[in-house]
Amino acid sequence: MANFSFEYPLLLLILFVFILCAKFCKERSRAMYFPHIQTLMMGKKKQVSWFAVFKWIGIISVVIALASPVLTKSYTHSKKEGRDIVMIIDSSDSMRQQGFDPKDMYRNKFDVVKEVVGDFIEKRENDRIAMVNFATSALIASPLTFEKDFLRDITKMQSLDVAGKRTAINDAVVQGYNLLHQSKSKSKIMILLTDGHDTASKIPLDEVKHLLNKKDMKLYTIGIGNPRDYNGAKLQALAEAGGGLAFGARDAHALSEIYKEIDKLEATKIDNKQVVQYTYLYDYPLALALLSLLLWFILRNSRGV
Repeated sequence: MANFSFEYPLLLLILFVFILCAKFCKERSRAMYFPHIQTLMMGKKKQVSWFAVFKWIGIISVVIALASPVLTKSYTHSKKEGRDIVMIIDSSDSMRQQGFDPKDMYRNKFDVVKEVVGDFIEKRENDRIAMVNFATSALIASPLTFEKDFLRDITKMQSLDVAGKRTAINDAVVQGYNLLHQSKSKSKIMILLTDGHDTASKIPLDEVKHLLNKKDMKLYTIGIGNPRDYNGAKLQALAEAGGGLAFGARDAHALSEIYKEIDKLEATKIDNKQVVQYTYLYDYPLALALLSLLLWFILRNSRGV
């Protein structure tokens, strides 16, 4: 809601000077620097009507213009700082296993993961997201993009065994690192999900940890299924090197909660700034003053004052 005020309200006191002068200044008393002040202030009694009306409208309007009437409107400007996130998803043959979702024991782990990841992507409105699908090799399913509809479709289209049947965790992390390496975002994140041991990587673990130790990006790791089926110690080591956390999920509900937790940990930063908009209105009374004083001058000359 806009508020009306005067930028220089004390200047309104000038009106009292004119009022006092109109009442007490004598006609013969003429100011050296303000000729005909007695005419401007008093006029002639027989010309009081329009002559006086235009005179005082002009005076009042000039004083109001000098006081600078202004409308102020305040609003909050929110600046949201998004993140660049790479979803690294295991699509090896072991992800075909069923029984991960207690509500539907016939769904395999990969279908559950696609649904949970899709929900996570929907919540990240201000982030650019990329996706890496890995098994024997690590494939880029999507580059970094804001297009959530595209990402949702890409997630649904992911299938098992496209990248092979084995598991190359190290290679997948490096592929995610390469996607983020050129990013100018202040916050770069990788979320690795797997259900197995690394059986196919060409890049050694030490080299991966060396990349992660550069501290310019964060890595979260998630092992799903029975803890005996994946290398929890390795996932913990990767997460520590990447400055993130390691999680384990035995079922679909636990996996959903993990992604919710990561969503909270990496909440969008919002910088709220109070902005005040000023609309100056002095031109309106100034225009009225010029018009009124012009009419006063015309009327004065026409009557021979």
